[in-house]
This record gives sequence, structure tokens and C-alpha cells, in this order.
Amino acid sequence: MAQDLVFVPLGGVGEIGMNAGLYGFGEGRKRRWLMVDCGVTFGDQVTTPGVDLIMPDIRFAKAQGGALEAIILTHAHEDHYGALLDLWPQLKCPVYATPFAAGLLAAKRSAERDAPKIDVRVVAEGSRFPVGPFDVELISVAHSIPESTALAIRTPAGTVIHTGDWKIDRTPVLGRPTDEERFRAIGEEGVAAIVGDSTNALREGISRSESEVAESLAGLIKSAPGRVAVTTFASNVGRLRAVADAALAADRQVVLVGRAMARATDVARELGYLEGVPDFLSPDAFGYLPRNKVVALMTGSQGEPRAALARVAEGDHPEVTLAKGDRVIFSSRAIPGNEKAVGRIINKLVEGGADVITDRTHFVHVSGHPRQEELAMLYGWIKPQALVPVHGEEVHLDGHAEFAKAVGVPKVVRVRNGDIVRLAGGPVEIVDNVPTGRMLKDGRVMIYATEQTIPERRKLAFAGVVSIAVGFNERGEVAGEVSIRFTGLPPRDDEGTLMPEVLRDTVLDCLDGLSRQKRRDAGLVEKAIERAVRGELQTVWGKKPICHVSVVGV
Repeated sequence: MAQDLVFVPLGGVGEIGMNAGLYGFGEGRKRRWLMVDCGVTFGDQVTTPGVDLIMPDIRFAKAQGGALEAIILTHAHEDHYGALLDLWPQLKCPVYATPFAAGLLAAKRSAERDAPKIDVRVVAEGSRFPVGPFDVELISVAHSIPESTALAIRTPAGTVIHTGDWKIDRTPVLGRPTDEERFRAIGEEGVAAIVGDSTNALREGISRSESEVAESLAGLIKSAPGRVAVTTFASNVGRLRAVADAALAADRQVVLVGRAMARATDVARELGYLEGVPDFLSPDAFGYLPRNKVVALMTGSQGEPRAALARVAEGDHPEVTLAKGDRVIFSSRAIPGNEKAVGRIINKLVEGGADVITDRTHFVHVSGHPRQEELAMLYGWIKPQALVPVHGEEVHLDGHAEFAKAVGVPKVVRVRNGDIVRLAGGPVEIVDNVPTGRMLKDGRVMIYATEQTIPERRKLAFAGVVSIAVGFNERGEVAGEVSIRFTGLPPRDDEGTLMPEVLRDTVLDCLDGLSRQKRRDAGLVEKAIERAVRGELQTVWGKKPICHVSVVGV
């Protein structure tokens, strides 16, 4: 069997978030592996009640043991590195990260109880280093976080470009622009395939620059008559810097509100990304500054219920309040699925008299992902032989595939999470698949998404729960009162009868229909009562709650 180069997405295909992929080089079971990114996606209270974080099922990566050489981080967004603290103990391989990503990971680790001590190896943008049989080069790309990189992964079978998240921005507020010169040079060497970002592949044209957003924000901050609050992703240090520069120009001071903001700016300041920017103030300074002298940078742009902006909107933040005439700028766009949560906060702010500005009415945000013209430019520089679209929902992946064909990429392979696709060393095609899925972080416990925990929890939220306890004496007669408790049921049925009476009558009628002999079988009695109660509630209410029955004394 010839040595080949393969790619296996474990997450991030058919979805936006939870990015994790494996590159394997070698012969079949003798392959050595490299993992790129290890991210999360976020749960919601409808589909995954009680679950905040969703992570890729990494059982295949874990099964490689010592053949997994390392994890390489393209950048420090949660959907690319947020699962490391939870999943790294299963892998225990070196993690390569740029200084900013390493700094954020260290800050995150220090804030979590019992966080593992990860073997992090700091590497600079533009560096090139060996990892087992792989030769890895970090290529600077523009994105909405410092030190974002694409990867050139070279092997004896061929070279692949893993784009990570990127765009073309000739004038970023901070950090390096996308390195056209390196991409062109690597393209001249020959590139077997690109594994590429599909987020904005349906959008025509080219993304606007962060410097243009900075200019717009400066005008909005300068013209505000009262307080200004700006919410954006804490990791978008270029945007934070733009707000800080605008505040300085408008003779205002910046107050940081939210732990994630403080964490990101501490790391950014350490690395020199906020050089020349005055120190930010803590939330307790907010109330003492004149209204026209303050800009608050707040977490909560995605409607997170425990974030600073949500608490301010609800009026329960201990140090920050907004009043009529204050301006709130959402320098962000709602991630799909977060629209309702963001809308609730906007409505609360408007109800309180705030002037709310979003990207629907003003130029306050640009995406960090490439549109079609940018994709065409990159493919022109690199001239890949094949493309594997990733980082997108099905509609984005399909659009990316069709666009790539239209601009002359010779081969496009659509994959799903778990597919093994050969990129070099043989025909470019799907050659096998591996087990994949989702892991849910439920409190401090990790569970498989296939467990019954979440379906049961959804059922509880939809129809509640009934608990019934029945005791029998030695003659098989009901001893004492039937104990009935319920949660989530209406107080009365459709005819106005109190629900405890409905349940009690149903239980007693069921027991009357059982012979003394049958009453001696606790399991039979429990099933009969459960069936009767759920059937009666379906009739009088239209729903079947979860029903727990306990029988004692038989």
C-alpha cells in the first residue's frame, strides 16, 4: 500500500462551529496523525436544555494513541480551540499555538477548576517546523482575532493548505494582512488540495476592511450625546482597539464590563496589541464618570443570558446602568440560532430608552470570512488540484463547491464528518469513514449526544413529570393515602377538575381493576398505573408526561 495523505473532519462540516480535523500520512493503519483545531459549538435551551457546550466525539483520534503527533491551533476562537481543556486529557499530545492563542488558553485555564496542564509549544506566525512526518508552516491571514493562520502541511505525498478562518483585508486595524506572497510561493511549489472556509461562499464581492468599521465607530461614538456601550466579541482585539482609539479621540474613557473582555485585553496588552491605548477602567468607575465621557466595552453580543449586556438590559447589573438617550452599539452580527436571544436584549434596551445601533442600520461590523471574490483570488494564487469545503452548513458547503468548480478548481470533494478523504498519494476521493458524533458538557460531566439524558430533559420541559407512591398491606389492600406529586402540569384538566383529583381517581380506578394476585407483582402494578395515568392525561390534557411509580409493601 502506498503512502498517502488523508483528511478526516471530526466536526465543522455541515455546521458552523465545533471545528476539528485530522490529517494522516503513511500506509493504512501505520499512518501518523496531526489534529488541526479542537473547538466547541454552543447548546440552546430548546434542543439541548441545560447544556452549554457541545464538542466533537474524538474517539477515533484517541484510538491513534502515540500515532497522534500534535494538535495545531489555527487561532483562538472558541469554535476552534474551546474544547481543548476538556478533551486534551484524552489525547495528551503537544499543542502548537501562536503567542496570542497560547496566552488566551493559559488565562482560560487559570480561571477553571482542575484544568489540565497542557503541553503548549508557542510558535510564531510565519514559522515553519517539523511534526513527525509533517512539515507545518503557519501563514498569516486576516481574521477577527490576532494571529490567525492558515496551515501549509507538507508531506512526501504532497502539500495541503488548511485555510482556517480568513479573509483578505489589506488594511486591518492590527495584525498582519493575508500573506499573498507566501500563498503564491507555495502555489508555485504545487498544492494537492485546499481544505477551505465556506462561511461566506454564497456572498458575492469582497469583504470590507476592519479599518472602515473603525472609522464608522469613531463617528458614532463622537456624535453620541450620552453614554456609549459597545458590545462585540471579546477576542476581536482589532475592534476593541478601534473602540479605544475612537474613545480617546472623543475625550472619553473606556470601561471594561465582563470577564471575557478583561481576559482578552490583558493578553493583548501583554503582547503589545494595545500599545499606546490608556489603561481601561473597571466597572465600578462607570457611575462616577460624566455621561459624555464614558464608553463601556461589554460582553454579550450574542444574547448570552449571563453576560454583562443582558444583565444591564434587565436592570440587574450591580455597577452599570443605561438611561434614556444612551447609545448601545452592537458591533457584531448574531450567529445563526442566537437571533431571538439578541432580539430580546435589543427590545429591553429600546424599552428603557436607549438608542440601539446594529449592522442593520449602520456600518458597525464586517465578517472575518471570505466572500466569492476573495475565494477566487486565493485559488488563483495557489492553483490547487482539489478543494474540500469545510466550516459551513450544507448550503454553504454546496455553494462553495459549485463556485470552486466555476472558477476552475479541477476537483471538488464534498465530505461529511467522519469521512476519510485522500488528498494526495492517489486519486482524490473518499476512501473510508470513522465514527464521529457529539459530546455534550452537562455541568461538569461529559456525555455522548446519543444518551437519553437530553431527550428525557426535553420531554420534561414539554410535558412535566408525575411521581406516584402506593403502599399495600399484607392483604393486598391500599395502605394509607396514595402519594401524588407533579411538576409542569396544569392545575386543572379541560373540565376544571383539580389535577390532583384527576390523578388520584385514575390511580384508584386502575388498582380497583387489578386482582389481589396481580397486586403482589410490584412491577406489574407500576406499569399498569403508569399506563393509566399517561393515558388519562392524554385524554384530558393532550400530553403524556414522564411518570414515575413506586410500589411498596408487596
